Amino acid sequence: MKNVKKQHLPGKVCPVCQRPFTWRKKWEKTWEQVRYCSKRCSGERKRSEHGD
Repeated sequence: MKNVKKQHLPGKVCPVCQRPFTWRKKWEKTWEQVRYCSKRCSGERKRSEHGD
């Protein structure tokens, strides 16, 4: 993903908050596994699964 303009980066929609988010350098090697836009949304998913 070298020299790609911001508007051309791949994106996904977070299943928890329904907000779109785009590729980040830190997700370079794991982009296919990234499902949530943040740690907060990942935590919300875990809480809702357990019914807390």
